Amino acid sequence: MSGTLNGKVALVTGASSGIGEAAALDLAAAGAKVAVSGRRKERLDDLVKRIEAAGGVALALPGDVSIEADATASVEDTIAKFGRLDILVNSAGVNEAGGIESLPIEQWRRVIDINLMGTIYTCRAAFPHMKAQGSGDIVNISSTAGRRAGWRFASYSTSKFGLTGFTESLRQECGPVGVRVSIVEPGATATEIASSISDPAWRDMIQQHTHKDGAMQPQDIVDAIMLVVQLPRRANVTRILVQPTIDVEPMP
Repeated sequence: MSGTLNGKVALVTGASSGIGEAAALDLAAAGAKVAVSGRRKERLDDLVKRIEAAGGVALALPGDVSIEADATASVEDTIAKFGRLDILVNSAGVNEAGGIESLPIEQWRRVIDINLMGTIYTCRAAFPHMKAQGSGDIVNISSTAGRRAGWRFASYSTSKFGLTGFTESLRQECGPVGVRVSIVEPGATATEIASSISDPAWRDMIQQHTHKDGAMQPQDIVDAIMLVVQLPRRANVTRILVQPTIDVEPMP
């Protein structure tokens, strides 16, 4: 493939579905070599085959970003294979329903470990390499839940508010050495996020919310990611909120 990202190397977490999968396809189509990380190996293998069939170069890296060793290995294995890392898209994420009384603490920990700590692990592993290069792009995928809390999804909001604070702190640290950091906050988007919710009633409700008429598609969010990584190096879009055009009700 040839395009605006020729010679670049990207790593996308949460690439087995949704925004991560669509981002990997677009990055490859623009000319980047792409490593894809996620827990579902068979889906990653299929994604790699599709990228390669279209003339791209890809690498499947099965693993769980909530495990620090797995997250770090995804970065190190990408660099070992392709020699560098220019773009990191942190798209891995889960949701759960419940508040301080109703949601078991192990589920709180799971959501925060994947949504927030997983991103911290990959960024911590990637930054020294990008710093040595003098360039790089880190794009963290958040949610409107990172701007508006709701007790019924308290662990999700907590993880996403934390991601906002982490991303801004990272941006301030990375900018002086040429590494750009951005956060993209999607509203209702037709992904598989509902499948991670253990309560079937809330799972169905969120499925309806993310797939209702007027909800966005993963590609809509990927278009924002591609804008971020293709800007001139002097410009850093630090925060993008992407919402459906029509009046889609917010998550309760």
